[in-house]
This record gives sequence, structure tokens and C-alpha cells, in this order.
Amino acid sequence: MKVLLYFEGEKILAKSGIGRALDHQKRALSEVGIEYTLDSDCTDYDILHINTYGINSHNMVNKAKKMGKKVIYHAHSTEEDFRNSFIGSNQISPLVKKYLVSLYSKADYLITPTPYSKDLLEGYGITVPIVSISNGIDLDRFKHSVDKEEKFREYFNIKPEQKVIICVGLYFERKGIIDFVELAEKFPEYRFIWFGHTPMYSIPKAIRAIVKDEHPENVEFPGYIKGDIIEGAYSAADLFFFPSYEETEGIVILEALASKQQVLVRDIPVYQGWLVDKENCYMGKNNKEFAHLIEELVEKKIPDTSLAGYKVAKEKSIEHIGHELKDVYEKVLKNESIQNKEQIHQKN
Repeated sequence: MKVLLYFEGEKILAKSGIGRALDHQKRALSEVGIEYTLDSDCTDYDILHINTYGINSHNMVNKAKKMGKKVIYHAHSTEEDFRNSFIGSNQISPLVKKYLVSLYSKADYLITPTPYSKDLLEGYGITVPIVSISNGIDLDRFKHSVDKEEKFREYFNIKPEQKVIICVGLYFERKGIIDFVELAEKFPEYRFIWFGHTPMYSIPKAIRAIVKDEHPENVEFPGYIKGDIIEGAYSAADLFFFPSYEETEGIVILEALASKQQVLVRDIPVYQGWLVDKENCYMGKNNKEFAHLIEELVEKKIPDTSLAGYKVAKEKSIEHIGHELKDVYEKVLKNESIQNKEQIHQKN
């Protein structure tokens, strides 16, 4: 078995959760001994596993189909998580949905990160078989490291007595960036750091203004930072606060859980079945609830759920994901084998 992993615009999307999903897929396939290639000109593969939905992705699917190859589409994107992101995203989201349905329907099988996103896709009327498989998490990368934590503290000049709340995400309204800043205003004694980057020209003026200068002094937007500093931040911070309104999974949550960090998220449907309020995380519905929970968690007035959260991350380790992907690949190829036998039988 040989799989062609295709990812259009890899450099552009490398800073997003989808970008990290590709890295996880490569690791996962290596873990279970599946040969893969990233060469889009390759022709001796058995399955095209495609992650993106641009024009080149569309062409790759058509090319694979003409060659008689099996196509598995990794449905990271939905109309719902396209909205409230880039300039004009809400206006064109119905067209994006129509395009996604057309593209996803060409696949032999769909993989999507959560039961929630699976339900969304089925609600679009897509009849292709769909399975939910987490994007996974590299547990080793987020093991506790005193050295990494020290690098984070030095980089941001964090004093021993300072309390730090972090978030990781693109500069999208959907991610809850407005709420993050509004809540920071209520806690001038805490430092709020939002990691991540999105080209300024692509986001609405109001969000651009927030990132550039319309935020309180205790809020920082250092941009996209990778490696030891962000990994140290995940474990050294006092709270990971992710107020996103819509996700298909949220790889950054898995990263925080894998770091044994206390996690606070918005109570939205995508977390049903794997995140449980007051058990392995805390959830809030609005800024009033968030304000209460932030203070309670940072000042350690309520029970910590980080160890239970780590168990969630362990269940979504890259090794587990590798076996789940292998099962889907084998199922798709087995179906092809059955179809070939039926065709031979019919000819005879």
C-alpha cells in the first residue's frame, strides 16, 4: 500500500492547525509502517489522501479518478468554520459550502476530525461514507521541559509573580479574539498572550485594529512562534483560554491538554463526546461566565482538571491515529478488490 498525501499551499497553511495535521499524518503513517509520498507527480500510489480544497486540489482529485485511484478526502473545512474569518467570508460562505460538497462528493471516503463535523457534513447531504478521526497529537513534543519553560519566560520577560493566560489561533473573529481582549481589560493584573498570525490584508478592519493597537497594555500579539518557546508557554502559563465559537476539532486544545495545562473553552457542540465541563476542562457560555472562571482557575480556587485532560490527549496520540487511518485505507482498498472480482465474474 502506498499513499499520496497531498496538501495544497503547504507554506501558507503551515501556521494553521491544518498544517500541523499534515505533519501528524506523516508521523502516523510512519508509526504503522505505511509507505507515503508527498510528490504530486507520483503515479504509482494506491490512495490519494487529500487535505485541502483549492483549485490544484480539485485538479488532483480529477487526475486521480482518471487514473483509477482511490481518493480519501480529509474534510478539515466546513461552511461553519469558514464564516467570520477572512474579509467577505460570510458573503461567500454559501458558495464555499456548495464547492466543498461538490469536491467532497468525488471521494471514495471522507475523514473528518470529530463526530460534530461528521454530522455537519452529513447534514449537507453528502452520501460518501464518513468517519471521524482526530487530527491527533504528538505527546513527546509536549512533554514537560523546564528548559522550554525558561525560554518562554525569558522571551517574554515574565516575572515570577506574574500570572499568564495564553491562546493560540488565527486572527479570526470566529476564534473569539474580541472576547479575549475584552476579558483582558477586566484583569489588568494578568498578562494575556495570543499566539498566531494571519496576514493583515486578509482580515476585517475591526480585527486588524485590535491586533495592531486597540487592545489594553496587558495583551500581547507576538505573532506565530514555534518550537521551544510556544511549547514552553503551553506548560508554563497559568491557563489556556480558547474562546472560539466554531471548530472542526481544535488542534491547539490537544496541544494544551498534552502539556498538562488547565484548559478553558467555550461550550460549543464540537467538544461533545471528548471534553467534559469540570471533568477534563472548564467551559463557559459567555464573557460573564469566562470572567468568573478565569479568576477562579488562575487563583486556584476550584479543582484543577489538567491530569484528566492529559488522558484525553493520550487517547488521541499519533500512534492511535495511525491505526485508525490504516483501517480506513484497508477498507477502501478492500472495497476496490471486491468490485474488481465482481467485474471479472460478470465478464465470465
